[in-house]
Amino acid sequence: MNFLSSLQTAWRERNSLLCVGLDPDPARFPPALAGQPQAVFAFCRDIVDATADLVCAFKPQIAYFAALRAEDQLEALIEHIHTRHPGIPVILDAKRGDIGSTAGKYAEEAFARFRADAVTVNPYMGRDSVEPYLAWDGKGVILLCRTSNPGGSDLQFLDVGGEKLFEHVARLVATEWNKGSGNCALVVGATFPAEIARVRALVGDMPLLVPGIGAQGGDIAATVAAGQTADGYGLMINASRAILYAGAGDDFAAAARQAARATRDAINACRAGARP
Repeated sequence: MNFLSSLQTAWRERNSLLCVGLDPDPARFPPALAGQPQAVFAFCRDIVDATADLVCAFKPQIAYFAALRAEDQLEALIEHIHTRHPGIPVILDAKRGDIGSTAGKYAEEAFARFRADAVTVNPYMGRDSVEPYLAWDGKGVILLCRTSNPGGSDLQFLDVGGEKLFEHVARLVATEWNKGSGNCALVVGATFPAEIARVRALVGDMPLLVPGIGAQGGDIAATVAAGQTADGYGLMINASRAILYAGAGDDFAAAARQAARATRDAINACRAGARP
């Protein structure tokens, strides 16, 4: 099953638009994990197992693992998700962007080494830097479009032939880059709901990965209203710290589950087509 099919199935079966970001910070782990050599894997595994029935995707951020020399634990974590929770897509948040030959190696890293179902990519270097990812049959390619950080406007709001650069990216991906694989998606931050609505108008039902709720202050109701498709799907609304660190004690996984359930329910309360 390819990325888009897996995502659509997860949306329906779990009745959820929630994506949980996995950004492990050992300084915030519970005391019971302190000093354990596999603490990063154990922490993320327990979060995954506690929330898997409440999410449409998991999104490990590679920098959090690489900075700790824990890439082997990231490999084990993704294998765990695929084995224990089959059908939930894993998005490797890497934001790669480089020329063709190097991009090919980054794609191999994401899809062959880590076995991710999708990867985030920076489109700034153009189509030839993205094509190595598109060449992987069934794998998702999620391109930065309108990011959640304030500085994104420095470039993304530049005028390009009468439209903003982020609009040009959205249109280009929807009309040209997505033709072959059909597995493209876009990153659009929850902190800018007007831009979410604009991107949705440009790309039709293409999935949108939406970071920025929770710690970054994005509004759930505004995000859902701006970005959901006519059937009430179309979004992967990411929450990381608010769920990962909902509890600081040995019951951290139970606290994460409670936070994930509350977030999913808050999203569903705003959706068209959500089941009771």
